Amino acid sequence: MKVLFICNQNQNRSKTAEELFRNKYETKSAGLFNNRPVSKRQIEWADLIIVMDDNQRREIAKRFPKLYIQKRILSLNIGDIYSYGDIRLIEELNKKMMQIAEPILANR
Repeated sequence: MKVLFICNQNQNRSKTAEELFRNKYETKSAGLFNNRPVSKRQIEWADLIIVMDDNQRREIAKRFPKLYIQKRILSLNIGDIYSYGDIRLIEELNKKMMQIAEPILANR
């Protein structure tokens, strides 16, 4: 399963998620508002896209409307209040992935 994690800058939330779940899935991460924003190629690569908030989902829809309707995109609703590798972020990612993403991933 190829999982792409996306947040605003790809410095804290999505980067931590990419590394945290690397042993369970094939993972990559990207940002929306950084020097190298998420690309069409990255979106195409992913079986599942996980964003950290609903604004990011809307931004993907705006940038990649045709791909957006073809992809499963889940929001973990994790605020931009954590630093990279923060233990509280790791706990939140584990909890939200178990609640939101794992049930969907188990059925694939």
